[in-house]
Amino acid sequence: MTKKALITGLTGQDGSYLAELLLSKDYEVFGLVRRSSSSNSDRINHLYDKVQILSGDLLDQSSLMDVINEAQPDEIYNLASQSYVPLSWTQPALTAEYTALGVSRLLESIRRCKPDARFYQASSSEVFGQPDESPQNECTAFRPRNPYGVAKAYAHWMTLNYREKYNLYTCCGITYTHESPRRGTEFVFRKITHTVAQIKLGLANELKLGNLEACRDWCYAKDAVYAMWLMLQQEKPDDYIIASGQTHSVKELIDYAFKHVDLNWQDYVSIDPAFYRPDESVQLIGCIDKISNDLGWKPQHSFAQLVELMVDYDIQRLSAIAKR
Repeated sequence: MTKKALITGLTGQDGSYLAELLLSKDYEVFGLVRRSSSSNSDRINHLYDKVQILSGDLLDQSSLMDVINEAQPDEIYNLASQSYVPLSWTQPALTAEYTALGVSRLLESIRRCKPDARFYQASSSEVFGQPDESPQNECTAFRPRNPYGVAKAYAHWMTLNYREKYNLYTCCGITYTHESPRRGTEFVFRKITHTVAQIKLGLANELKLGNLEACRDWCYAKDAVYAMWLMLQQEKPDDYIIASGQTHSVKELIDYAFKHVDLNWQDYVSIDPAFYRPDESVQLIGCIDKISNDLGWKPQHSFAQLVELMVDYDIQRLSAIAKR
């Protein structure tokens, strides 16, 4: 029997990779897309004839109920949110509506329309904020330090409460920073690989960054979405950290990226205090012991491999554009 899956946030990085994964496993895939959405659909242009696009909005519960009734999904993956942390400070209420209350609307729609569906909620390492311990595990206390983290914490606890109160199959994956060629250039990893490619091709001559000592736990988005799928295949629902279990500094990132194209980063990188974040001193690193032991999951791509594949992608993309 063919499984059906509904993905919110289909047009995003994770949504597009997850759709590809599910299609490779012969799922019937539905994607929730806002009718007036201005989201970049480039990531899913190659999937339009393979997935069924349904119109709905996390701000409108009736539309969510309609979509679930129509699709009758076995699995629901909520990957939609306002996910850019700096924007959450300028639009805190909108962030709360989509990232927090949107999950309440979705959970209630599932309870009413398809209570046997398995639900995955994309939680975030931002719920930890300034943690008491490092690395963080599934029992580390939440101390969010920005509106996005606060909204994600609300969504996380609502997902657990619906599991306990209504006996729904709901899971939270606490994802740390994960990257891919489909990541936006407003995020530092892709900003770096994209600019390094531009410099290599003679299209730029400078890369402006903030704190080079800032560290992140980075993994590949393809590895992360496989963990999401794996979580919904278990007999019982549970929550897991999805991370690499390692941290690397921005300086390491630029060193790998420039070395990959045979350039010295010190010739091109300049420091701009405008790019410093107020919480740079916080070290977020995920402990992946639980997901490794329970599900047998570990990242399949190293940090160096991730940097290289993204630099190569940006060089190929920019070279193709230049030839048009």
